[in-house]
Amino acid sequence: MDVVRVLLVDDQATFMHALASVVGETAGFTVVGEAATGEECLRLASEVGPDLVLLDVNLPVMDGVEVARRLRGGEAPPVVVLLSTYDEDVGERFVAESGANAYVTKSAFASDLLAQMWARWAG
Repeated sequence: MDVVRVLLVDDQATFMHALASVVGETAGFTVVGEAATGEECLRLASEVGPDLVLLDVNLPVMDGVEVARRLRGGEAPPVVVLLSTYDEDVGERFVAESGANAYVTKSAFASDLLAQMWARWAG
């Protein structure tokens, strides 16, 4: 199996560190970049070509919904998972608006969930 290349996007350093830890402890995944803004995410995505983008909904200037829309609208788009503290029903609306692959609450995000979701998309 190839290593899944992951781009992390969150403007809160504490949660960015938590995301990096979860990805780092998940077999077959590696962090290839970190961004704190939507603009930085789009630039990095074009440079590093991630397979998966873990994307906070609430970002300054350009929110995660718009970033996801742009990422998913590109050529050979990455898998995009939106993350936030909003309830699942609100997250489903974000997915519908952006074309993201999924929404996960930040409190539910864990190594086993990451691996399960990827297996569904890669299979």
